[in-house]
Amino acid sequence: MAEQHTIVGHARGEPLPVGQVGVRLRLPLSGAPSPRWSRDLSARLTVEFTGHPNVGHLGLNEVVQGHEIVLEGVESGEAERLAEAVERAVEATNRACADAPDDSIALKPREEADAIARTVADHQRLEDKSIGEFQ
Repeated sequence: MAEQHTIVGHARGEPLPVGQVGVRLRLPLSGAPSPRWSRDLSARLTVEFTGHPNVGHLGLNEVVQGHEIVLEGVESGEAERLAEAVERAVEATNRACADAPDDSIALKPREEADAIARTVADHQRLEDKSIGEFQ
């Protein structure tokens, strides 16, 4: 089964503790990738950043966390080139995973998950009901 993801929003920066180099950047993805897609992206990011200045402290292990690409140790000297490098890595990962077998666990039908989520949402007691509405 083909798997594809895209970056769907702007990067968000977070400060790291004093003593650590750089900042943490979060780039939102269109979905939560499989472990295979995540490993492939990590490898492709390593290739993209090899030889670039200011990437010695960039952490690429477990780079995909949920629905986000999370880069730790990003320094200002690499910021201008980072977006293009990440986009190239995501595109290459999508191409590599297009015909690859999906090694993830088979999922139940989406309709079942939606029905259960609707039932839970109908019974939530939230002050602002618009937040809890199922869409």
